[in-house]
Amino acid sequence: MYKKLRITQIKSQIDRPQVQKRTIKALGIQKLNRPREVVATPQILGMIDRVKHLLKVEEI
Repeated sequence: MYKKLRITQIKSQIDRPQVQKRTIKALGIQKLNRPREVVATPQILGMIDRVKHLLKVEEI
C-alpha cells in the first residue's frame, strides 16, 4: 500500500517552462496555497520531483 501525501504549491508557476506548468496541472493543483492529497505512486513521486522547488510536500 502506498503512502498519502499532501502537496501544496507555494511558489508561482509564472515564468516557468511549459513542461513544469503541465506537471503542476497534471498533479491537480489549481491555485497557490491550496493543498491536495495524492497517493504516493512512483509516477506521482516522479512528477513531484520535477517541480519540487514549487511545492511543499507533507506525509499524511
